[in-house]
This record gives sequence, structure tokens and C-alpha cells, in this order.
Amino acid sequence: MKKVMVCGCGVQGSTICRKLDLEENIEEVICADYDLEAAKAVCSLMKKGTPVRVDASDIEQIKKAAQGCELLVNVMPIQFGVNMLKAAMELGCCYQDLAAIENVPECMDVDPYNRWIAGIRYMYNEYGKVFAQNGTTAIIGTGSAPGVMCVMARKCVSELDSCDTLNMMVYEGVEAKRFLPFWWSTDVALADMQEDAYALKDGQIVRTKPFSHKIYRNWPEYDMKPVMMCEHAHDEPVYVAFNSEKYFKGCKNAYFKYGGVGIEFSEPLYRSGLLSWNEEEIDGQEVIPHDVILKHVPLAPKDPEQIKEIIDEGLVSDGGAFVIEAYGKKDGKDVIVELHLTAPGLVESYEKARMTSEMYLTGQGAFLYTKLFVNDMIDQKGLISSDMLSDKQIEQYIEWAKELGITYTMEIKEGSVPADLK
Repeated sequence: MKKVMVCGCGVQGSTICRKLDLEENIEEVICADYDLEAAKAVCSLMKKGTPVRVDASDIEQIKKAAQGCELLVNVMPIQFGVNMLKAAMELGCCYQDLAAIENVPECMDVDPYNRWIAGIRYMYNEYGKVFAQNGTTAIIGTGSAPGVMCVMARKCVSELDSCDTLNMMVYEGVEAKRFLPFWWSTDVALADMQEDAYALKDGQIVRTKPFSHKIYRNWPEYDMKPVMMCEHAHDEPVYVAFNSEKYFKGCKNAYFKYGGVGIEFSEPLYRSGLLSWNEEEIDGQEVIPHDVILKHVPLAPKDPEQIKEIIDEGLVSDGGAFVIEAYGKKDGKDVIVELHLTAPGLVESYEKARMTSEMYLTGQGAFLYTKLFVNDMIDQKGLISSDMLSDKQIEQYIEWAKELGITYTMEIKEGSVPADLK
């Protein structure tokens, strides 16, 4: 019987806690949060949950709460990632993070523009050594994107003899009648919207401007009408860059494109400077535009009663698309592998699990990595990202996902890299 601590009882963390509660070989789930009431609220929906207040800015508090745990799952804001990961290293337990670490202390002398990439490399190499010496494993980037996206990208590439270009796309189509532009952390969403994006271009990691390099696709999810996606700050192209030869068959170009309700809301704010973190004076008052916007954007719902209330008020749309295009060679021919992921929408997610569709896909997608851990199916030692599972682990992940209603269709056809990706 295993003991696991999930640190962060927000939209995604509460989902993971509730799923762990159903695992037969779980003895106890420590539900930790700075807000003890949030932890108690999650535990009220569980049988094996223990609520604990933890200030993640204090490593000793994290370690004290996680004593005896085989696995520490971090669903905290990204700035707490270093403390969470180092607590796991000092405790000698396994570690799972839905994101990746920001501002790795050993890389703070790297210029800010390249610091995050240097941090990923340092985690693979140096933090990975500590986990390996402990005989434990850390996995980063384990939500829906990255996470589910990485598993499905590997599935696509497995159909090719060699890969030239990987295009990973998410279109957010769930829209409520009430004002609710984001279904996940508003803080994370707005931060991502103003960050320069990452892409892999001709074998090199490059930075691109948010909302740039727009592409259009005609998908059956939207009755073959064109939908727009653009550059967006995400981890996946960086993972592909580091792991191209071993896991992506020599892929030279990789992109993450995002579209939908959140993009349509955020782009005008970005272009007007309202997502800036730079302090400015307005009528004698010092303000940070980003903070003003953040204060006025409603939080994503996580309470089942609140979700039901939003559904009962009515939805403008309840859709979305999660698509991967892999271009490369198969039997000497130029081909494209196109994969479409299908997951429950908002109404179905609530009916299945009293969650939003964002909670369902990201939380359940993250939980499947946790499920690999708690069922002793992770045999790698060290630190890896979510794209570095073995083929066997990927097939198990996909099989479990299918049981949750997360499935895919895949088509392989002749075709070369289109002009909008060159």
C-alpha cells in the first residue's frame, strides 16, 4: 500500500487526489495546499484523503508533510517547482510535476531569454543524477499539454521511418454564456499569453512572438470550417529538440499552436500592452497592467456545484480540438500522420466525474502518469520529461486513457510539409 502527497488542491490537483482515492493500492493521499480549506474541500469528496496546510516556499514544510510518501505530485504554481523537486530529492522519493521548473538556481547566471531552456538541460543532467543515485524517478510536463500531447506525439512518430516536422495543436472551444475566458489557472494562462514561444526550426530552438505565425485548419470537429491557431509558449518543442534522435526519429522542426476562446480574448490585451509586467504610471498611480487584468478575470471553476451552475446557465459552445500532424518518410514516401484526440466535453465531463472538461483532460491525463508510478510501471531512474516513456508505457497509458473516454483516431496519407509550417 502506497502513500502519495499531492501538493496543490486547485483545479487539476483536486482531480488527481480524487482519482488516487479510487486506486486499490493507495493507503493515503496527503492533500496539501497553502489554503487548508481548499485541501479540506477536496478531502470531503474522498475516503483516503488527509488535508494538510503547506507553504511551498518552505522546503522543510514540504518535507515534513511528505514524510513516508513514495511519490510527491506537484500541482503548485511554477515558481514553487524548485522547492518541490528539491524536497523530493532530499526525501529520496519519486516526483511528478505537471509543468517544468522555472528559474533553476544553478542557471540564474544564464541570460533570461535562454534561462528556461538551460534549466531543462540542467534538470535532465544534474538533478537527474540525484534521482538516479536515490533509485527514484522524476517526470516533468505531465498534464494535458505537455503530457497527453507528448504521448500522442510519440504515437504519431512511431508510424514513421523518419520525422521531419511535428505540429502539435490545441483549439479551445468551450465557451460559457457567463464571462469565463479560461478553464484553468488564470495566472498561468495570462503569463503564457505574453511570453515568447518556443519552436524547433532546422534543428535549433528559436523564440517566436506570441500570436504570430497563424495557421488555419479545416477539421471535422468544426464541420470542416477553418479555425485559426498561432504560436503559444509551451514546453513540447523544447522536449522534442532535446530528445529528437532517441524519441522522435530525427525530427528537425516542431511547433505548438494554440487557438480558440482564450486566444481571442488575450490577443487584443497583448497588443495593447495590457499583459505587460512592467510597472507604469497612470494618473499618478504606479500599476502593473498584467496584475490589473488578472484581478478582473474570474477564476476557473472547480467546485461541482459551481460547474453545474455554469452549465445550467447555458453554453455558447462545448467543443474543442486536439490534433497532431507528423510529417516524414514511410517506405520511402512523403507522408503525414494526422492524429485527432477525442475527450469528453464540459457537459459529459460533469456527468462522468463532476468536473470541467479542462479538469478532466488535464487532471486525468496527469493522473495516468501517477497511475504508472503507483502501479510500479515506471522503471526509468533519473529525471525525464513526459515524452520519454518507453513504448510499453505509452501503450499502457493509451489503454488506460481509453477507459476514461480519452481516445484517438489516426490517418496516414501521402503528403509533405505545408507552406504555412516552412
